[in-house]
Amino acid sequence: MDFFELLNKIDGIVWGPPLLLLLVGTGIWLTIRLKLLQVFRLPLAIKLIFTAKNNGKGDVTSFGALCTAMAATIGTGNIVGVATAIKAGGPGALFWMWLAAFFGMATKYAECLLAVKYRQVDAKGQMSGGPMYYIEKGMGERYKPLAIMFAISGVLVAFFGIGTFPQVNAIVSAGELSFNIPPMATAVVLTSLVALVTIGGIKRIAQVTTKVVPFMAVLYIMICAGTLLYHSEQVPQAINTVLTSAFTGTAATGGFLGATVMMALRNGFARGVFSNESGLGSAPIAAAAAKTKWPAEQGLISMTGTFFDTIIVCTLTGLALVVTGVWQGDANGAALTQEAINTAFPVIGTYIMTIGLALFAFTTILGWNYYGERCCEYLFGVKGIPFYRYIFIGLVATGAFLELDLIWQLADIVNGLMAIPNLIAVLALSGVVCAETKRYLDHLKTQEENLQGKHHTAN
Repeated sequence: MDFFELLNKIDGIVWGPPLLLLLVGTGIWLTIRLKLLQVFRLPLAIKLIFTAKNNGKGDVTSFGALCTAMAATIGTGNIVGVATAIKAGGPGALFWMWLAAFFGMATKYAECLLAVKYRQVDAKGQMSGGPMYYIEKGMGERYKPLAIMFAISGVLVAFFGIGTFPQVNAIVSAGELSFNIPPMATAVVLTSLVALVTIGGIKRIAQVTTKVVPFMAVLYIMICAGTLLYHSEQVPQAINTVLTSAFTGTAATGGFLGATVMMALRNGFARGVFSNESGLGSAPIAAAAAKTKWPAEQGLISMTGTFFDTIIVCTLTGLALVVTGVWQGDANGAALTQEAINTAFPVIGTYIMTIGLALFAFTTILGWNYYGERCCEYLFGVKGIPFYRYIFIGLVATGAFLELDLIWQLADIVNGLMAIPNLIAVLALSGVVCAETKRYLDHLKTQEENLQGKHHTAN
């Protein structure tokens, strides 16, 4: 058995039925306990992105924390991950991505709420929070081994998972494919840029992401929507294909080898989690830095990240692949998505895709640098941060020269190991989540009543 086969076997065990059940089960349980909060409170959550007061303790604004989290989520998972999921599991994988995102919104809300509630200030005066803190402070000292497991997994994901290799590989491939830029040149420029930004910490990262994330998301949404508009007659059939193949599997056709329902489900969930990171425990680390005094407020704002990431961006990518029929060809990864876009935008599409992919991947590297850093700080204190940053930058430099299949296998395994302790904690602390939610909603109700009282008195 070679190394790749061994990784494949480990990946199959990690992402087997127990973890899929834990992921979906946590989302379903929270959806029930929070009374479909991700549906009924979504308008409020979107409104809060623009109207949150930012009047609590923290390092960055609520919007800055959301953009840092979305910088880490809206990335190659939306372009390469969706393509890989559909290539391996057929169009039905997109349906399972939707389902994972729907329940994942409740999970994202809960984990980000807990991060703000149990956050603390580190030795340098920066906010530190995330699953390692709500495991230890919320569940109790005896669960510290679970917190340590999460923090170690978080550093591994930053080093060998989402944080470096898949992103660097995507940027290098896109540059070589579209502009014939040598991988070595891309690696040098990328490593220098990452070093410049990440050494400035969360405030520098938030400054960059609040400018880049909205721009790149709008640009990518426009080009995908344009592709769907160009193939508008095929859209109803594409949606039908996604829904039917989710429950019946997909027969072999063209360069596609065929897929069972289980393959569609497994790929849809694994890539969905890779893309929106709900339940992974990463977004809470960014949420903990937000200037807010209401944990539930930041939970709602953070929840929108999953909605934008999967329900909007991944859906546009997936449907573009299905309406154009490119998923049945021989291409894979970024090249597959680029092929779909090129059907509608043969010249400009290549350049927009390359720039979009590079920006997506670059901001994901920045977000994950911060996540890994906070995990490192939990394990070793602030003295460990400089060493962590040097290793991270070194891995960014080497990520350009690894095989794509190996990269995704590694990313999947370490993601799964990170999700397990976090999901256990979110389930254990679901009562705290409900209590905090009630406290915040009661506050909003009182605020509204006071406002109506003042209005009535004035009249």
